[in-house]
Parts: sequence; C-alpha cells; structure tokens
Amino acid sequence: MSNIGLIIEEKAADIGNFLVGRLLPFREKRAVGPFVFIDHMGPSELMDYQNLDVPPHPHIGLSTLTYLLEGSIFHRDSIGSAIEIKPGAVNWMTAGKGVVHSERTPEYLRTTDKKLHGFQIWVGLPKHLEQTEPSFHHIEADDIPVWEENGIQYKLIAGEAFGRKSAVPVHSPLFFIEIKTKTPQKISIGKDLYGEAAMYVLDGTVNIEGNSYGSKQLLIAKDTKVCEFDMSENGTVYLFGGEPFPEERFIFWNFVNSDKESIEQAKVNWNDQNHDAFPLVPGDEHEYVPLPKAILNRK
Repeated sequence: MSNIGLIIEEKAADIGNFLVGRLLPFREKRAVGPFVFIDHMGPSELMDYQNLDVPPHPHIGLSTLTYLLEGSIFHRDSIGSAIEIKPGAVNWMTAGKGVVHSERTPEYLRTTDKKLHGFQIWVGLPKHLEQTEPSFHHIEADDIPVWEENGIQYKLIAGEAFGRKSAVPVHSPLFFIEIKTKTPQKISIGKDLYGEAAMYVLDGTVNIEGNSYGSKQLLIAKDTKVCEFDMSENGTVYLFGGEPFPEERFIFWNFVNSDKESIEQAKVNWNDQNHDAFPLVPGDEHEYVPLPKAILNRK
C-alpha cells in the first residue's frame, strides 16, 4: 500500500498583479500540521515595467513565512517593520489579534528586469496565541541551519527536526525542510519527523514505492514515520509538516482563526477601515486591498 495519501496539484491563483501556484488549502486537505496555506511564487521573469505590488492587507490568527529562492521583496507592516528580504532569508510575521502589511518590489529594482521565485506560507497559531500582539522577525540566511550528510544537503528553514532547531521563532511543533541532491540518493528520514507531512518537488523527480513524481504537486503522506523516497540527480524537495491543532482552523480571505466570530469581527473592522484594530502601514498609507464583498456577506 502506498504511503501517499493524497496528491494536490498546484493551481494558479491571483495575488493582485502576480500569479502564483496554490498548494494549500485544498478541498480534501485544509491543512498539513499547522500549515494552512502554501503558495509557490514563480519562477517568474519580470520585465522592467513589471513589479510585485501587494498593497496593505490584513491578517489575524496566523504567522506568515516568506522564503525566497530568487529575487527580492520589500516588506512593510503596521508594527513599523520595513525590510528587504533576499534569497535564503526568512520573514516571519505573527499577526495575532491583527496586523497589516504590504509586499512590493524594492524601489531600486522597479525599472530593471528581475526574477521572483519562492514560497509564501501561513502557519496557524495555537488557540491561546490567536489574540496575541503582532510581531515581526527577519532571520538572515546565515542563521538558518544547513548541513550535508552522505552527499545530501539539508536546510532546516523553520521548526525542529534532525536534532536541530531553526532560528525562526515558531509557536508550535513544525518543520519546513529543504533537501538537495547532486547525485541520485535514497532518503530515509521518517524517524526524524512527526505529526503530518507533505512534500513538494521543486527540481528533478522522486520515486516512492515504484511511482515517480515531479514538480507542481504536493504529496501528502499517510504515515510521516514511513518517509522514504529516492531523489534524482540535481533534485530539490521541500517538506512541510508538524503537529496538527486539536481545533479546526477556519479561513476566510486573509483571516485564520479557530473562532468564527473573531473572523466576522475582523471582516467588519477591515471593511470599515478601523485603524484601532488594523493600523496603517508606515510608509505605505495610501493604498489598501478592499475586503471582497463576497467575503463580507459569507459566514
């Protein structure tokens, strides 16, 4: 019996003026461990007149994780953070009771050709932290654990695994792992994982129990402890997972919470532009993403 319980095909989604490949949520699988949302951005070649512009928009009840493989994004938020993220670094923003942020191409790149490739991820918060004060952390690439064993390169982008811990200040047991190979390799890491797990193949192929899988698919494991696969040469895969929450997480637009009433109040606050609940973003005060009307009227 195969250990692949579900295969989720990457599907196109629009995040403003930029198309991404959405992996989670999926109708048959709303979350993997605490991961409730995964977008694969690019790889995209942007011309000198094309830029990423996601105006200020709100979040509650989650942490966002941005990880780039190519390109650059300038992050601003209502906490006062203003920082450029480059490949290998991590932006980790915890929304808690409410935060607003924007993501744009940095000014110095806006009139040049450029590339953009990476992951945008939402991680649910434990119930007792859903109303916490918002916070932001930027972790430089040099502070992310990277090591090599038997010709296999590992990077622990976030969480804990393999007896190591990432510098990203996560709020629950989880892992976000990059694995790279230059030559064909057999990977057996089930003993190092826990909770639920999913794999995304970025480059090359993986072979699991006689079946070959390539890119643009998220493979959900039935049993994380039986995580064994063969990677092709020049392969890159990402593993997402961890301990699921005991309570269901509801998602409406950019809001995540275990309490539907908190989401309903967030809808009203954003629609009314209540700046006590959702402060303005310093340096990016003149635009915002309106609440979709279909979301406002849906419970």
